[in-house]
Amino acid sequence: MDFILRPWTINDIDSLVKHANNFKIAKFLTDAFPHPYTVDHAKAFIAMATQDDPVHIFAIDVNGEAVGAIGLHPQKDIMCKNAELGYWLAEPYWGKGIITEAIKQIIPVGFSIFDITRIYARPYGTNAASQRVLEKAGFILEARIEKNIFKNGEFLDELIYAVRKVQ
Repeated sequence: MDFILRPWTINDIDSLVKHANNFKIAKFLTDAFPHPYTVDHAKAFIAMATQDDPVHIFAIDVNGEAVGAIGLHPQKDIMCKNAELGYWLAEPYWGKGIITEAIKQIIPVGFSIFDITRIYARPYGTNAASQRVLEKAGFILEARIEKNIFKNGEFLDELIYAVRKVQ
């Protein structure tokens, strides 16, 4: 399915609320991704996603509508050569290869605009779909930390996947 990665705009508020307000998405993300997802949450997210230059948090756009997000979050201090990858996609678009391709597109962008050598992602052990997506995009499982995450009243494993810059 065709899509583009583009910067977020204030015009994306309605589509963001429409697609992000889904427990099936929120259950695999940090508690910073709220459920229910409101207009106020959307406004705050878009303000955050558009504040940095260069842009590093993108809307996943299908036919002119923002249906998900993908971003790289450069780390600080001793992790300064790393960026964390985060993403989500609206449920009607699952299983169409969009996230895998979006990850493949954002990796070279991250390595070219940031002084980093590693991009990592931390899916929950219960999120097999995200694990498969990362593997298809060339990420390698580096670690499994048992019962490290407390989400929705239960302890979950944290997996750490990463891809490294070719030197």
